[in-house]
Amino acid sequence: MKEFTYERAASSQEAAAKAQQTRGAKFIAGGTNLLDLMKLEIETPRHLIDVNGLGLDKIENTEGGGIRIGASVRNTTLAADMRIRRDYGVLSRALLAGASGQLRNKATTAGNLLQRTRCPYFYDTHQPCNKRSPGSGCAAIEGVSRQLAVIGSSEACIATNPSDMAVAMRVLDAQIETVDDKGQTRKIPIAEFHRLPGDTPHIETTLTPGELITAVTLPPPVGGTHIYRKVRDRASYAFALVSVAAILQRDGTGRVAVGGIAHKPWRVEAAEAELPKGAKPFSAGLLADAKPTNASAFKLPLVERTVAAAMNEMRQR
Repeated sequence: MKEFTYERAASSQEAAAKAQQTRGAKFIAGGTNLLDLMKLEIETPRHLIDVNGLGLDKIENTEGGGIRIGASVRNTTLAADMRIRRDYGVLSRALLAGASGQLRNKATTAGNLLQRTRCPYFYDTHQPCNKRSPGSGCAAIEGVSRQLAVIGSSEACIATNPSDMAVAMRVLDAQIETVDDKGQTRKIPIAEFHRLPGDTPHIETTLTPGELITAVTLPPPVGGTHIYRKVRDRASYAFALVSVAAILQRDGTGRVAVGGIAHKPWRVEAAEAELPKGAKPFSAGLLADAKPTNASAFKLPLVERTVAAAMNEMRQR
């Protein structure tokens, strides 16, 4: 691990200002992803700004009937909160499907959203990777791609987003609150937060340099039955081959977001009108532009079957 300097920020605006002014600076809270990348020298920040003491660890009701989740709220705390379990069950289930208990105790809401997309070649510094070293090439396209993206990818990158939480946040239409170095705030719909790779896969979100996530807000509960299903190679501590966050609303309509198949949680609202007709018509719309490799093509029928299993479970409930 390369040398770095460290400080604790006194306010959110100060943290954003320090990050914007200091070349090579990174925010750190739980550190469950960043520290691993630093040990491998994939991430080499010159300066770490600790944001744990900024009071961003609260879960609060909003005036509009929703929930505001502080950026530093730990995954374990969020999953166990009675309001989340009762009104946003898909989120609680998604959090409990991720990582291990020890990691959930440290991982934060903002850090979960900011996990680097996953690919074995990104973690192997002896291999070319446009995400790690822009312009070096993508070893995955001609390499081992079984776990990688089948839609929304590009010739520059076929990595996938690893977050379970983000898939649930996408089906719930969450918004990400941020602050910049001038104290200006904004709200980013989660549908617009993660970027597709295009020609710049190393730029993974729409955050500007130094912009700090302060909270995530959820709209009022939509009701209905919530399901999160995760298909993976082993039952514990594994990323999704395919995951499905689904809500069957009381009026018979549904919402579905899928993880494990793209650079971001994948949801196509227009395809949801096909849900009453079954998983096959829905999946046809959801995956209309899919371009899997030979090794990852199995994910297409797997999405259809996982959606069907989730819908069947919800109807039985």
